[in-house]
Amino acid sequence: MSAKSAGPDSRPPRWRAGAGRVVAGTALLTAVALLPWLSGTDPALTVLRARSADADPSPAQLAAVREQLDLDEGPFAHLAQWLGGLPRGDAGTSWVSGEPVLPEVTTAFAVSLTLMLGALVVTVAVAALVCARTLHLGSRRRLRQKRAGTGAAVLAALPKFLLASLLATVCGVWLGWFPSSGWAGPMSMVLPALALGVPSGAVIGGLLDQSLPAAFQEPWARTWHAYGFSPRHIARHALRRTLAGVLPQLLPTVVALVGGAVAVEKIFNIPGLGRLALDAAIAQDLPPLQTATLVLVLLGAAAGLLIQALRRVLLGPALRDGALPALYPPALARRRSTRWVAGFCALALLTLVVAGLLRDPLQVDTAARLLPPSAVHPLGTDSLGRDLLARLGHGALRTAGVALAVTAVSVVLGLLLGMATQVGAGLTEVVSTLPAVLAGLLTTAVTGPSVWGAAGAVCVVAWSPYAAQTAALLEQERASGHLLASLSFGAGPRYLLRHHYLPAVLPSVLRNALLRLPTTVLVLASLGFLGLGEQPPTPEWGRLLSENQPYVELAPWTVLGPACALVLLSVLAVAVSSGSVGVSGSASGRGRSRRRTGRTGRSGGRDVRHEEDVRLEKVVAAGMSPPPGSAPPPPSCRFRRPWPRGWSGWT
Repeated sequence: MSAKSAGPDSRPPRWRAGAGRVVAGTALLTAVALLPWLSGTDPALTVLRARSADADPSPAQLAAVREQLDLDEGPFAHLAQWLGGLPRGDAGTSWVSGEPVLPEVTTAFAVSLTLMLGALVVTVAVAALVCARTLHLGSRRRLRQKRAGTGAAVLAALPKFLLASLLATVCGVWLGWFPSSGWAGPMSMVLPALALGVPSGAVIGGLLDQSLPAAFQEPWARTWHAYGFSPRHIARHALRRTLAGVLPQLLPTVVALVGGAVAVEKIFNIPGLGRLALDAAIAQDLPPLQTATLVLVLLGAAAGLLIQALRRVLLGPALRDGALPALYPPALARRRSTRWVAGFCALALLTLVVAGLLRDPLQVDTAARLLPPSAVHPLGTDSLGRDLLARLGHGALRTAGVALAVTAVSVVLGLLLGMATQVGAGLTEVVSTLPAVLAGLLTTAVTGPSVWGAAGAVCVVAWSPYAAQTAALLEQERASGHLLASLSFGAGPRYLLRHHYLPAVLPSVLRNALLRLPTTVLVLASLGFLGLGEQPPTPEWGRLLSENQPYVELAPWTVLGPACALVLLSVLAVAVSSGSVGVSGSASGRGRSRRRTGRTGRSGGRDVRHEEDVRLEKVVAAGMSPPPGSAPPPPSCRFRRPWPRGWSGWT
């Protein structure tokens, strides 16, 4: 590997990325066209039942439907006919309703896009709140301890459909502040945007909160603080420095809500694109399903190009010139409360599991339906009179095991495809907007409904956030000066992978995976709820939430137990990893020389600051130029503001 091949110009050519998008989109549309024939169910039977709900149609009726829809011609003839009509603005007619597809899909897309923009506003606001404390302390050189991120983990673990039900019940029905159903204007967007944006904002904010301390420890930040730059100015540039690495997460986290907000759209009765695509997939109504899939593919490609352009603007010429400073995680002290939080969560989960394993999870008692918590049933009973504590305990191992396995496979796939930029450049953008339910229908059509079939379907789409993050961090790492220095000394691919690429990528990707662990549980539950995954009466946490969601207003304790268990699992994973991930990142080969940065404490009631800060303040007070070791701000921030007097030049 040469310096040129691993440097800033090593990103795949534009035509290869475009070819990747075309190939991925074509493969996805072909798979969707094959769905009725892959499922093993007669398409005529499915369409006829969707039209009239006839449970036992006659052979003559089925033959008439086949002749009307030309089903005997096969999937590829239908796909070619549908593609041929697109240049004329004709996306066909619905097999179920007989109405033109394009106006229906266009209206649904406009609704979902508006809802996504509202969720984006909420996401930005929640992310700002999550990382506000780090911004405030870091810009004033007061960042002493490492944050565990338990608050972000709690918000990220909130199930979107459960949050939507609570908001609709409390703010819509009880208080009457906002509409609880329908799509009649801007007021109808508030509650669903909150339900979608709060967990998404916690994920984005948690990733930013973990990246900001490294930016505040860079030499330019210390120099600016010594020169008296305002904390707001330092915080703005530190946020710009770290935002480029987190920005690609908006594609699978927020933009994907256009087609992936099915549960929230159903709760608030919103005629969105995700709901339209799901209904069409269940009914095997190909024209609207193919059109909705094409819209999602084009949206993913366009959003990916926009995010890539924004990253280029944020990083500036440093990305092109190979002069981007690397972010070294500081060796901040770990909070004592983190250990207490991890111990409490572990003890609470262990108590729930052990107590639940001593009970029968399948015993049905119709006379004890929806009972509140009591000494006999500590967490209450469900709609069939089954003990919720028993079902929670027996479903713990299966829930955690499958979710961790899916997350591990998704992380490995994301790392591999993110590092193989020429292969995954366009594939990631296409898969990021693919709803997991649609992937589940395509996968289980081949494997059949089972828990591992549903797990495979989730793995098909769950790798995209990690691939996008890996590709973004690798692009920044390849543009750093120390990587080019290693190449000039003859470093090979194996050395670069071990000492540069993995230390730069792995800690952030693992943090992202742990924040998304509850989402994996809920996606598996949604597939099981549609008959594609874990089947009743098997106890599983996500299924407990899905089954009891209709009873939130009548019996809120039916969802309180599994929701709290999910939050405890997420907080425990983040709290335990906050020390190990941070240590592994700072103890790597590239961060060993910076371990002494950030060693601060308190002595005698005053701050004991880093010796570099004190030295720089003395230099500034004497009216001298900064020493050569005090680097200027990142090259992406050059030419943005005149430098202070006495600046001796770039190092």
